[in-house]
Amino acid sequence: MSGWKFRLSDVGRPNQRESHKRKLTVVIIGVPKESKTHEYRVSMTPAGVDELVDHKHTVIMEAGAGVGSGLTNDEYAAVGATIVDTPGEVFAKADMIVKVKEPMAPERAMMREGQVMFSYFHFAADREVTEGVIQSGSVAIAYETITDRQGRLPLLTPMSEVAGKMSIQEGAKYLERPMMGRGILLGGVPGVEPAQVLILGGGVVGTNAAKVAAGLEASVIVMDVNVDRLRYLDDVMPANVHTVFSSRLALQKYLPMADLVIGAVLIPGGARCPILIPREALATMQPGSVIVDVGVDQGGCCETIHPTTHEDPTYIVDHVVHYGVTNMPGAVGRTSTFALTNATLPYVVKLADKGYEKACREDPGLAGGINIERGRVTNRAVAESFGLDYQPASVLV
Repeated sequence: MSGWKFRLSDVGRPNQRESHKRKLTVVIIGVPKESKTHEYRVSMTPAGVDELVDHKHTVIMEAGAGVGSGLTNDEYAAVGATIVDTPGEVFAKADMIVKVKEPMAPERAMMREGQVMFSYFHFAADREVTEGVIQSGSVAIAYETITDRQGRLPLLTPMSEVAGKMSIQEGAKYLERPMMGRGILLGGVPGVEPAQVLILGGGVVGTNAAKVAAGLEASVIVMDVNVDRLRYLDDVMPANVHTVFSSRLALQKYLPMADLVIGAVLIPGGARCPILIPREALATMQPGSVIVDVGVDQGGCCETIHPTTHEDPTYIVDHVVHYGVTNMPGAVGRTSTFALTNATLPYVVKLADKGYEKACREDPGLAGGINIERGRVTNRAVAESFGLDYQPASVLV
Protein backbone atom coordinates (compact mmCIF):
# COMPACT_ATOMS: atom_id res chain seq x y z
CA MET A 1 0.00 0.00 0.00
CA SER A 2 3.00 2.34 0.01
CA GLY A 3 2.56 5.27 -2.35
CA TRP A 4 -1.26 5.06 -2.18
CA LYS A 5 -2.94 8.43 -1.75
CA PHE A 6 -6.45 9.10 -0.58
CA ARG A 7 -7.86 12.10 -2.42
CA LEU A 8 -11.08 14.07 -2.39
CA SER A 9 -11.48 13.13 -6.06
CA ASP A 10 -11.53 9.43 -5.20
CA VAL A 11 -14.70 9.64 -3.12
CA GLY A 12 -17.69 8.35 -5.06
CA ARG A 13 -16.06 9.23 -8.41
CA PRO A 14 -14.64 6.02 -9.90
CA ASN A 15 -14.03 7.61 -13.33
CA GLN A 16 -12.64 10.92 -12.10
CA ARG A 17 -9.01 10.19 -12.98
CA GLU A 18 -9.97 9.44 -16.59
CA SER A 19 -11.80 12.77 -16.75
CA HIS A 20 -8.64 14.45 -15.44
CA LYS A 21 -6.67 12.97 -18.33
CA ARG A 22 -9.16 14.50 -20.78
CA LYS A 23 -8.99 17.93 -19.13
CA LEU A 24 -7.78 20.59 -21.54
CA THR A 25 -8.01 23.67 -19.34
CA VAL A 26 -5.24 24.27 -16.84
CA VAL A 27 -6.05 26.93 -14.27
CA ILE A 28 -3.26 28.71 -12.42
CA ILE A 29 -4.19 29.17 -8.75
CA GLY A 30 -2.22 31.74 -6.79
CA VAL A 31 -1.67 31.64 -3.02
CA PRO A 32 -0.02 34.81 -1.70
CA LYS A 33 1.28 35.33 1.80
CA GLU A 34 -1.31 37.20 3.87
CA SER A 35 -0.29 40.81 4.44
CA LYS A 36 -2.79 41.91 7.09
CA THR A 37 -1.15 42.79 10.41
CA HIS A 38 -0.46 39.65 12.48
CA GLU A 39 -2.33 37.40 10.08
CA TYR A 40 -0.79 33.94 10.37
CA ARG A 41 -3.24 31.90 8.32
CA VAL A 42 -2.68 30.72 4.77
CA SER A 43 -5.44 29.87 2.33
CA MET A 44 -4.18 26.45 1.30
CA THR A 45 -2.61 23.47 3.08
CA PRO A 46 -0.25 21.05 1.33
CA ALA A 47 -3.17 18.60 1.12
CA GLY A 48 -5.17 21.23 -0.74
CA VAL A 49 -2.32 21.86 -3.18
CA ASP A 50 -1.99 18.12 -3.72
CA GLU A 51 -5.66 17.89 -4.63
CA LEU A 52 -5.49 20.77 -7.10
CA VAL A 53 -2.36 19.38 -8.73
CA ASP A 54 -4.10 16.01 -9.03
CA HIS A 55 -6.81 17.86 -10.95
CA LYS A 56 -4.05 18.99 -13.36
CA HIS A 57 -4.03 22.61 -12.21
CA THR A 58 -0.97 24.71 -11.43
CA VAL A 59 -0.50 26.20 -7.96
CA ILE A 60 1.82 29.16 -7.47
CA MET A 61 2.67 30.07 -3.88
CA GLU A 62 4.56 33.01 -2.46
CA ALA A 63 7.57 31.88 -0.47
CA GLY A 64 6.85 31.77 3.24
CA ALA A 65 3.06 31.87 2.80
CA GLY A 66 2.59 28.97 5.21
CA VAL A 67 5.21 29.84 7.82
CA GLY A 68 2.71 31.40 10.23
CA SER A 69 0.81 28.11 10.24
CA GLY A 70 3.91 25.99 10.66
CA LEU A 71 3.97 24.91 7.00
CA THR A 72 7.22 25.10 5.04
CA ASN A 73 8.01 25.85 1.41
CA ASP A 74 9.43 22.32 1.12
CA GLU A 75 6.12 20.78 2.17
CA TYR A 76 4.31 22.67 -0.57
CA ALA A 77 6.97 22.03 -3.19
CA ALA A 78 6.84 18.29 -2.39
CA VAL A 79 3.21 18.13 -3.54
CA GLY A 80 3.76 20.12 -6.72
CA ALA A 81 3.46 23.81 -5.82
CA THR A 82 5.65 26.31 -7.62
CA ILE A 83 7.28 28.62 -5.07
CA VAL A 84 7.91 32.23 -6.15
CA ASP A 85 9.61 35.06 -4.29
CA THR A 86 7.12 37.92 -4.49
CA PRO A 87 3.36 38.52 -4.33
CA GLY A 88 3.66 40.36 -7.64
CA GLU A 89 4.59 37.10 -9.37
CA VAL A 90 1.57 35.37 -7.83
CA PHE A 91 -0.91 38.05 -8.87
CA ALA A 92 0.61 38.47 -12.35
CA LYS A 93 0.41 34.79 -13.28
CA ALA A 94 -2.68 33.45 -11.48
CA ASP A 95 -6.11 33.06 -13.05
CA MET A 96 -7.58 32.72 -9.55
CA ILE A 97 -6.22 34.05 -6.27
CA VAL A 98 -7.18 32.17 -3.11
CA LYS A 99 -6.74 34.23 0.06
CA VAL A 100 -7.89 34.37 3.64
CA LYS A 101 -8.50 38.07 4.31
CA GLU A 102 -9.58 40.99 2.15
CA PRO A 103 -6.83 42.35 -0.15
CA MET A 104 -4.79 45.18 1.31
CA ALA A 105 -4.06 48.29 -0.80
CA PRO A 106 -0.83 46.92 -2.37
CA GLU A 107 -2.67 43.73 -3.29
CA ARG A 108 -5.61 45.61 -4.77
CA ALA A 109 -3.15 47.44 -7.00
CA MET A 110 -1.97 44.08 -8.39
CA MET A 111 -5.43 42.65 -9.08
CA ARG A 112 -6.48 42.66 -12.71
CA GLU A 113 -9.62 42.55 -14.79
CA GLY A 114 -11.34 39.16 -14.90
CA GLN A 115 -9.10 37.63 -12.25
CA VAL A 116 -11.13 35.58 -9.76
CA MET A 117 -10.53 36.49 -6.11
CA PHE A 118 -11.74 33.91 -3.58
CA SER A 119 -11.49 35.11 0.02
CA TYR A 120 -13.23 36.72 2.97
CA PHE A 121 -14.10 40.30 1.99
CA HIS A 122 -16.80 41.74 4.31
CA PHE A 123 -17.34 44.57 1.83
CA ALA A 124 -20.26 46.22 3.63
CA ALA A 125 -17.97 47.33 6.46
CA ASP A 126 -15.20 48.80 4.27
CA ARG A 127 -15.82 51.30 1.47
CA GLU A 128 -12.12 51.53 0.59
CA VAL A 129 -11.83 47.80 -0.09
CA THR A 130 -15.12 47.82 -1.99
CA GLU A 131 -14.10 50.68 -4.27
CA GLY A 132 -10.63 49.21 -4.82
CA VAL A 133 -12.02 45.85 -5.92
CA ILE A 134 -14.57 47.55 -8.17
CA GLN A 135 -11.80 49.52 -9.87
CA SER A 136 -9.69 46.40 -10.39
CA GLY A 137 -12.31 44.76 -12.60
CA SER A 138 -11.77 41.44 -10.85
CA VAL A 139 -14.41 38.91 -9.81
CA ALA A 140 -14.71 38.85 -6.02
CA ILE A 141 -16.28 35.69 -4.60
CA ALA A 142 -16.71 36.08 -0.86
CA TYR A 143 -16.54 33.14 1.49
CA GLU A 144 -18.98 34.79 3.88
CA THR A 145 -21.97 34.93 1.49
CA ILE A 146 -21.78 31.41 0.03
CA THR A 147 -24.61 29.18 1.22
CA ASP A 148 -25.20 25.43 1.12
CA ARG A 149 -28.43 23.60 0.30
CA GLN A 150 -29.69 24.10 3.85
CA GLY A 151 -29.09 27.85 3.67
CA ARG A 152 -26.11 27.67 6.05
CA LEU A 153 -22.83 29.55 5.62
CA PRO A 154 -20.32 26.70 5.24
CA LEU A 155 -17.21 28.85 4.72
CA LEU A 156 -17.99 31.23 7.55
CA THR A 157 -18.75 28.47 10.05
CA PRO A 158 -15.21 27.17 10.79
CA MET A 159 -13.81 30.63 11.49
CA SER A 160 -16.90 31.53 13.50
CA GLU A 161 -16.24 28.48 15.65
CA VAL A 162 -12.66 29.60 16.22
CA ALA A 163 -13.62 33.24 16.85
CA GLY A 164 -16.39 32.26 19.26
CA LYS A 165 -14.03 30.22 21.39
CA MET A 166 -11.31 32.86 21.19
CA SER A 167 -13.70 35.62 22.24
CA ILE A 168 -13.91 34.18 25.75
CA GLN A 169 -10.17 33.50 25.86
CA GLU A 170 -9.44 37.12 24.90
CA GLY A 171 -12.21 38.55 27.06
CA ALA A 172 -10.90 36.71 30.11
CA LYS A 173 -7.45 38.18 29.53
CA TYR A 174 -8.68 41.75 29.17
CA LEU A 175 -10.78 41.47 32.31
CA GLU A 176 -7.49 41.32 34.18
CA ARG A 177 -6.55 44.53 35.96
CA PRO A 178 -3.18 45.03 34.18
CA MET A 179 -5.20 45.07 30.95
CA MET A 180 -7.48 47.79 32.40
CA GLY A 181 -10.26 45.33 33.08
CA ARG A 182 -12.28 44.90 36.27
CA GLY A 183 -9.84 42.39 37.74
CA ILE A 184 -12.29 39.50 37.65
CA LEU A 185 -11.63 35.79 37.19
CA LEU A 186 -14.28 34.32 34.88
CA GLY A 187 -15.03 31.29 37.03
CA GLY A 188 -14.60 32.93 40.42
CA VAL A 189 -13.52 30.77 43.37
CA PRO A 190 -15.41 29.24 46.31
CA GLY A 191 -17.02 32.08 48.21
CA VAL A 192 -16.61 34.57 45.31
CA GLU A 193 -19.18 34.73 42.52
CA PRO A 194 -18.11 34.11 38.91
CA ALA A 195 -18.07 36.71 36.16
CA GLN A 196 -21.27 37.57 34.34
CA VAL A 197 -20.93 36.94 30.60
CA LEU A 198 -23.54 38.32 28.20
CA ILE A 199 -23.51 36.89 24.66
CA LEU A 200 -25.49 38.73 21.98
CA GLY A 201 -26.41 36.17 19.35
CA GLY A 202 -26.99 32.44 19.60
CA GLY A 203 -25.50 31.35 16.29
CA VAL A 204 -22.19 29.62 15.67
CA VAL A 205 -20.08 32.32 17.34
CA GLY A 206 -22.40 32.67 20.32
CA THR A 207 -22.76 28.93 20.83
CA ASN A 208 -19.01 28.35 20.87
CA ALA A 209 -18.48 31.33 23.15
CA ALA A 210 -21.09 29.98 25.55
CA LYS A 211 -19.46 26.54 25.61
CA VAL A 212 -16.08 27.95 26.59
CA ALA A 213 -17.48 30.45 29.10
CA ALA A 214 -19.57 27.73 30.69
CA GLY A 215 -16.56 25.42 30.85
CA LEU A 216 -14.67 28.12 32.76
CA GLU A 217 -17.61 28.24 35.19
CA ALA A 218 -18.78 31.76 34.39
CA SER A 219 -22.44 32.72 34.66
CA VAL A 220 -23.62 33.03 31.07
CA ILE A 221 -26.62 34.62 29.39
CA VAL A 222 -27.23 34.13 25.66
CA MET A 223 -29.61 36.52 23.90
CA ASP A 224 -31.22 35.97 20.53
CA VAL A 225 -34.45 36.89 18.71
CA ASN A 226 -34.96 33.34 17.44
CA VAL A 227 -37.03 31.48 20.03
CA ASP A 228 -36.38 28.11 18.39
CA ARG A 229 -32.65 28.71 18.67
CA LEU A 230 -33.00 29.70 22.32
CA ARG A 231 -35.03 26.58 22.97
CA TYR A 232 -32.29 24.44 21.40
CA LEU A 233 -29.55 26.13 23.42
CA ASP A 234 -31.57 25.75 26.58
CA ASP A 235 -31.71 22.01 25.94
CA VAL A 236 -28.03 21.44 25.18
CA MET A 237 -26.17 23.93 27.37
CA PRO A 238 -25.09 23.27 30.97
CA ALA A 239 -26.91 24.73 33.96
CA ASN A 240 -24.78 27.87 34.15
CA VAL A 241 -25.97 29.03 30.71
CA HIS A 242 -29.34 30.82 30.54
CA THR A 243 -31.23 32.08 27.51
CA VAL A 244 -33.08 35.39 27.22
CA PHE A 245 -35.11 36.75 24.31
CA SER A 246 -33.29 39.79 22.96
CA SER A 247 -35.06 43.13 23.19
CA ARG A 248 -34.10 46.70 23.95
CA LEU A 249 -35.48 46.42 27.48
CA ALA A 250 -33.66 43.12 28.09
CA LEU A 251 -30.39 44.73 27.02
CA GLN A 252 -31.02 47.65 29.33
CA LYS A 253 -31.47 45.17 32.16
CA TYR A 254 -28.50 42.86 31.55
CA LEU A 255 -25.79 45.17 30.17
CA PRO A 256 -25.19 46.86 33.56
CA MET A 257 -24.70 43.40 35.13
CA ALA A 258 -22.22 42.12 32.55
CA ASP A 259 -18.50 41.88 33.16
CA LEU A 260 -17.86 40.56 29.64
CA VAL A 261 -20.06 41.17 26.59
CA ILE A 262 -19.57 39.14 23.42
CA GLY A 263 -20.98 40.61 20.20
CA ALA A 264 -21.90 37.53 18.17
CA VAL A 265 -24.36 39.09 15.73
CA LEU A 266 -24.38 38.15 12.05
CA ILE A 267 -26.70 39.30 9.29
CA PRO A 268 -26.57 36.73 6.45
CA GLY A 269 -25.93 38.13 2.99
CA GLY A 270 -23.05 40.39 3.89
CA ALA A 271 -25.05 43.27 5.35
CA ARG A 272 -23.74 45.44 8.17
CA CYS A 273 -24.47 44.32 11.75
CA PRO A 274 -27.28 46.17 13.53
CA ILE A 275 -26.33 48.42 16.45
CA LEU A 276 -27.46 46.77 19.69
CA ILE A 277 -25.21 48.68 22.10
CA PRO A 278 -25.52 52.43 21.46
CA ARG A 279 -22.94 54.88 22.84
CA GLU A 280 -25.21 55.99 25.67
CA ALA A 281 -25.51 52.39 26.94
CA LEU A 282 -21.83 52.38 27.91
CA ALA A 283 -22.59 54.75 30.76
CA THR A 284 -24.72 52.04 32.37
CA MET A 285 -21.93 49.44 32.24
CA GLN A 286 -19.45 48.83 35.00
CA PRO A 287 -16.00 50.47 34.67
CA GLY A 288 -13.49 47.92 33.45
CA SER A 289 -16.08 45.69 31.82
CA VAL A 290 -15.06 44.31 28.42
CA ILE A 291 -16.76 44.18 25.02
CA VAL A 292 -15.42 41.70 22.47
CA ASP A 293 -17.27 42.37 19.21
CA VAL A 294 -16.65 39.41 16.93
CA GLY A 295 -18.76 40.99 14.18
CA VAL A 296 -16.49 44.02 13.90
CA ASP A 297 -15.48 43.05 10.36
CA GLN A 298 -19.14 43.57 9.43
CA GLY A 299 -19.38 46.81 11.35
CA GLY A 300 -20.05 45.32 14.79
CA CYS A 301 -23.11 45.50 17.03
CA CYS A 302 -21.57 48.09 19.37
CA GLU A 303 -21.75 51.68 18.16
CA THR A 304 -18.34 52.54 19.59
CA ILE A 305 -16.45 49.56 18.21
CA HIS A 306 -13.90 50.03 15.45
CA PRO A 307 -11.38 47.65 13.88
CA THR A 308 -8.18 46.96 15.80
CA THR A 309 -5.23 44.62 15.32
CA HIS A 310 -3.50 41.89 17.30
CA GLU A 311 -0.67 44.36 17.72
CA ASP A 312 -2.93 46.96 19.38
CA PRO A 313 -6.17 45.10 20.17
CA THR A 314 -8.04 47.27 22.68
CA TYR A 315 -9.04 50.81 23.53
CA ILE A 316 -11.29 52.36 26.16
CA VAL A 317 -14.47 54.37 25.70
CA ASP A 318 -16.37 55.57 28.76
CA HIS A 319 -14.34 53.26 31.04
CA VAL A 320 -15.33 50.17 28.99
CA VAL A 321 -12.59 48.09 27.32
CA HIS A 322 -13.29 47.50 23.61
CA TYR A 323 -11.67 44.60 21.71
CA GLY A 324 -12.17 44.89 17.93
CA VAL A 325 -9.60 42.65 16.23
CA THR A 326 -10.95 41.86 12.77
CA ASN A 327 -8.95 38.68 12.21
CA MET A 328 -9.13 36.93 15.56
CA PRO A 329 -8.63 33.41 14.13
CA GLY A 330 -5.37 34.61 12.56
CA ALA A 331 -3.71 34.39 15.97
CA VAL A 332 -4.17 30.61 15.98
CA GLY A 333 -2.97 30.24 12.42
CA ARG A 334 -2.38 26.51 12.30
CA THR A 335 -5.77 25.51 13.70
CA SER A 336 -7.55 28.09 11.56
CA THR A 337 -5.71 27.23 8.35
CA PHE A 338 -6.61 23.56 8.51
CA ALA A 339 -10.21 24.29 9.53
CA LEU A 340 -10.64 26.81 6.72
CA THR A 341 -9.07 24.69 3.98
CA ASN A 342 -11.25 21.73 4.99
CA ALA A 343 -14.26 23.90 4.12
CA THR A 344 -12.99 25.88 1.13
CA LEU A 345 -11.14 23.20 -0.84
CA PRO A 346 -14.20 21.60 -2.51
CA TYR A 347 -15.24 25.04 -3.76
CA VAL A 348 -11.72 25.89 -4.98
CA VAL A 349 -11.63 22.61 -6.92
CA LYS A 350 -15.07 23.29 -8.40
CA LEU A 351 -14.14 26.83 -9.47
CA ALA A 352 -10.85 25.66 -10.98
CA ASP A 353 -12.31 22.64 -12.78
CA LYS A 354 -15.34 24.40 -14.27
CA GLY A 355 -14.52 28.09 -14.26
CA TYR A 356 -16.46 30.45 -12.03
CA GLU A 357 -19.35 31.02 -14.45
CA LYS A 358 -20.22 27.37 -15.02
CA ALA A 359 -19.57 26.46 -11.38
CA CYS A 360 -21.87 29.21 -10.16
CA ARG A 361 -24.63 28.40 -12.66
CA GLU A 362 -24.65 24.84 -11.37
CA ASP A 363 -24.51 25.89 -7.70
CA PRO A 364 -26.75 28.84 -6.73
CA GLY A 365 -25.23 28.87 -3.24
CA LEU A 366 -21.80 29.45 -4.74
CA ALA A 367 -23.24 32.11 -7.05
CA GLY A 368 -24.37 33.94 -3.92
CA GLY A 369 -20.70 34.46 -3.16
CA ILE A 370 -20.19 36.76 -6.16
CA ASN A 371 -20.15 40.21 -4.51
CA ILE A 372 -18.37 42.23 -7.21
CA GLU A 373 -18.01 41.18 -10.82
CA ARG A 374 -15.90 43.08 -13.33
CA GLY A 375 -16.64 46.49 -11.84
CA ARG A 376 -20.29 45.82 -10.94
CA VAL A 377 -21.64 45.34 -7.40
CA THR A 378 -23.59 42.10 -7.50
CA ASN A 379 -24.45 41.82 -3.79
CA ARG A 380 -27.51 43.87 -2.86
CA ALA A 381 -26.49 44.41 0.77
CA VAL A 382 -23.10 45.76 -0.26
CA ALA A 383 -24.65 48.09 -2.82
CA GLU A 384 -27.17 49.42 -0.31
CA SER A 385 -24.46 49.98 2.32
CA PHE A 386 -22.72 52.54 0.11
CA GLY A 387 -25.52 53.78 -2.13
CA LEU A 388 -24.06 52.03 -5.18
CA ASP A 389 -25.91 50.55 -8.15
CA TYR A 390 -26.79 46.89 -7.76
CA GLN A 391 -26.72 44.47 -10.69
CA PRO A 392 -27.24 40.73 -10.46
CA ALA A 393 -24.28 38.53 -11.27
CA SER A 394 -23.99 37.55 -14.92
CA VAL A 395 -24.57 33.89 -14.07
CA LEU A 396 -28.00 34.75 -12.62
CA VAL A 397 -29.40 36.58 -15.67
